[in-house]
Amino acid sequence: MSADPAATTPRRPDAGPASPSGRTRPRRPGSARGWASWLARRIGLAILTLFVVSVLIFFATVALGDPVRAILGRDYVNSPERVATLRAELGLDRPPVQRYLDWLGGLFTGDLGTSLANRTPVADLIAQPVINSAVLVLIATLVIIPLSFGLALWSASARGKRADHIIQTVLLALAGLPEFVIGIVLVAVFSTTVFFVLPAVTISPGGDAPWLQPASMVLPVLTLVLTVAPYVSRIVRATLVEVLDSDYVALARLKGVPESVVVRRHALRNALVPGVQVTALQLAWLAGGIVIVEYLFSYPGIGAQLVSAVNNNDVPVVLALAMIIAAVYVVVNLIADIASILLTPRARTAIAG
Repeated sequence: MSADPAATTPRRPDAGPASPSGRTRPRRPGSARGWASWLARRIGLAILTLFVVSVLIFFATVALGDPVRAILGRDYVNSPERVATLRAELGLDRPPVQRYLDWLGGLFTGDLGTSLANRTPVADLIAQPVINSAVLVLIATLVIIPLSFGLALWSASARGKRADHIIQTVLLALAGLPEFVIGIVLVAVFSTTVFFVLPAVTISPGGDAPWLQPASMVLPVLTLVLTVAPYVSRIVRATLVEVLDSDYVALARLKGVPESVVVRRHALRNALVPGVQVTALQLAWLAGGIVIVEYLFSYPGIGAQLVSAVNNNDVPVVLALAMIIAAVYVVVNLIADIASILLTPRARTAIAG
């Protein structure tokens, strides 16, 4: 009995995937170059975007006013010597362009500057609030994605029925409410007026991490979920309905494919790309949108830190937090673009050349 040569010949490390006949197809060198070129362009655009954002943020904060006036208060007029000394100490006696270049150089080296209000390194001041906000967004995201896609699948499968009408009415009503209204209603229902089962504010005694008190995380997470999930679910449902009306789905039904398989294998797979895009946009919004939610529930995240920094005219802290929010926005959209291309065969082929 003769052995199959394709089965006995070892595969080359650079060999592509095996063909249906068992033979390996050589990987096209243009494919890797195409992906590398596309990724380099997207990263370059992301860096350019962050650079433009840094210019806008820095000179916008410069135009807001003199931090020395906020620090000295009434002494600003009566003590010109202290004003000059403090300006020199904070480096505010230099031209704005030079201050921007110094600040930008510090960003590249990880030096975010020193807080004007607390005289402590900004990195030390915002480290824990950034972690707290990241945990809040992560928990909300883990609830939002399966809930949104599940509701969209249920609603699209029951299109035109009572369940679909109820779901769409509730989602549309929630989508029309701003996050602070949703938060206030939840506080009234679960904390102050109807029930008294959840704390109205986040409890973190002694500066402990807020997730050590899980009950105090419920209302902030629920507010974010009810704010974001309706948008994602409605867009995914609209895409699912469009796919379910397409010719190839009708052909699959004519072949006797069960409806659950049609929805799961054909409709949901084609609805993933717009779902990923809208989810990414909403998650990027969460990076800045949680400011209001955190302030409403006294959550010790970047929201409270940002409000405090603006009130105290603490420019280095404002700059650092604004750049973190912008960076999250850019990175999330970059990841969404990569995921969308990986899920779209036509886009993958176009990039690979």
